Amino acid sequence: VRLVESGGGLVQPGESLTLSCTASGFSFSWYNMHWYRQAPGKERELVASIENYDGNYKNYTNAVKGRFTISRDNAKNTLYLQMNTLEPEDTAMYYCNVVILRPYWGRGTQVTVSS
Repeated sequence: VRLVESGGGLVQPGESLTLSCTASGFSFSWYNMHWYRQAPGKERELVASIENYDGNYKNYTNAVKGRFTISRDNAKNTLYLQMNTLEPEDTAMYYCNVVILRPYWGRGTQVTVSS
């Protein structure tokens, strides 16, 4: 199992970013997928989840509801996180996650929101 995140960067408050997670080594469409984040000095938290196959069911932590959108492209084995109206509190390392008997993580991509 390999997960590789990309798309992070430094943005100003109110701007947008789209994160990507390219997956390999497993049948991507079979599994629910998740985005987590971890800010300095804080625990890793679940940001968004999307169900397997058609991804119709999605779930978000309250802090990002209405601003973030999780999606997946099974043909490309890729998970996305569209992040709009970013706030300084969104600054964190963002990780892609899948659970196949145990959790697997990518190395993360840094998102920094600062003026």
